[in-house]
Amino acid sequence: MQSLINSFASLNRNRQIASGLAAVAIFALILTMLRVASSPQMELLYAGLDPMAASGVVTALEVEGVPLEVRGSAIYVPASARDRVRMNLAGQGLPASGNAGYELLDSLSGFGTTSQMFNAAYARAQEGELARTIASSPDVRAARVHISQLAEGPFDRAATSSASVTLTMASGRVTGSYADAVRHLIASAIAGVEPENVAVIDAEAGQLVARDAEVDTFMVDHRASAMRQNVERLLEARVGQGRAIVEVSLEAITEAETITERVIDPDSRVAISSDIEEDLENSAGGAAGAVTVASNLPDGDAAGQTGENRRELTRTRERTSYDVSEVLRERVRPPGDIRRLTVAVLVDGVRGIGADGNSVWEARSPQELQVLADLVKSAIGFSEERGDVITLQSLQFPEPPDVGTEITSPDYLSTLPVALLAQLGVLGLVAIALGVFVLRPLLTPRNADVNVLETLGPNVLPTPEPAPASLSTEDQQVEQPTDTLKKQVAERGGDATALVKSWIDSDMIAELKT
Repeated sequence: MQSLINSFASLNRNRQIASGLAAVAIFALILTMLRVASSPQMELLYAGLDPMAASGVVTALEVEGVPLEVRGSAIYVPASARDRVRMNLAGQGLPASGNAGYELLDSLSGFGTTSQMFNAAYARAQEGELARTIASSPDVRAARVHISQLAEGPFDRAATSSASVTLTMASGRVTGSYADAVRHLIASAIAGVEPENVAVIDAEAGQLVARDAEVDTFMVDHRASAMRQNVERLLEARVGQGRAIVEVSLEAITEAETITERVIDPDSRVAISSDIEEDLENSAGGAAGAVTVASNLPDGDAAGQTGENRRELTRTRERTSYDVSEVLRERVRPPGDIRRLTVAVLVDGVRGIGADGNSVWEARSPQELQVLADLVKSAIGFSEERGDVITLQSLQFPEPPDVGTEITSPDYLSTLPVALLAQLGVLGLVAIALGVFVLRPLLTPRNADVNVLETLGPNVLPTPEPAPASLSTEDQQVEQPTDTLKKQVAERGGDATALVKSWIDSDMIAELKT
């Protein structure tokens, strides 16, 4: 250390200033390296929060003393503390949702709250709870619910309530099936609201999502893709991997249809009831009191004549009711049903090795193609009544490429923080360059007297011969070291050069260690 101070003192003022600036630069580089090496790796904590929720999270992190970085709408924390911070924030109810729920009713007092105030707060609580439920889906980024409920009065007619939902999806648009699910959720949670009275609005597209009266193209594409994968897996079991190409075109019904059918069979008469009535009537009558000519004669036999009338009536009536056989059918066909299927299948032929050792291709036989076509029909649910069409052909495919996976050694460098190592490497190289090419030349004086003999040591150079007796003591002290050094360097120049080089290298290592 003392030699370094002496070397610095022997420099002129310009060299001292340059040396000081170089030392400060090296010190700053070392501090930068230490800061970069000790800085924690930041990972995403939350992203896409609304400003109010993000402000609450940042405040809580600052109170806990957790380092954080805000990059746009994203909040980053150290990777080692991310999970712990999330649990702590969840315990505090953060990030808070922008929609308040039933906690709004906690602030209401029984004495100062009117029925109108309670109904308004309860409606807001319902809207907030429903918005939370809808926003809990991973596909929904934000949701707002509005409910319109008419006040009930003793003389008011019954009126239907309605609701509206505004959805912001994380990606894509609001599908018809998802909109129907939201409608049924709202209708089930709110009394008096029917699904057809719930409007669902896509905030990104800016349009009203219609009810699923028309088929969802996503569902149609999904069904067609599932059919294609099933057919390909079935064919590849026979023809081989990658040697079958299947395309499925599905034409779906885009409107709902309700069919009511009533079938009456006039030949199938069935007695459903039978009614029999039987009436019996008997009547008898005398004629003694009747006035006749004989009864007016004095000697007539009026007194001896007597008469009697009798009548008996029997009546039977039978009534039978018949009905014919009747069948009543009602079929509801929702949208999305298959109207027609068109399937195109292309399979490779049979490959083999000919007598000359070359590859030979041969088309598949019609019998085999018919068997494959029957399998495809069974896999897709072929219906001739719908007019489904299946086309299966055998054509030559290009030569398959060589398959396999190249064996490589495990890449351990991919797990290392390459960016951090690159920064440290660049800073280290700059620090070494400043030390070797700037600081060392400045601290090394050009006119420094070097005692080479003391550095060489007694074992490197031979002991000089004693001076002649004729020389005085002063001459021996003055001439002996320099003359001997010149003589030894002239005789053993290679050793002297190696010695000076080793001295330079040892001095550089010592300075780097300090």
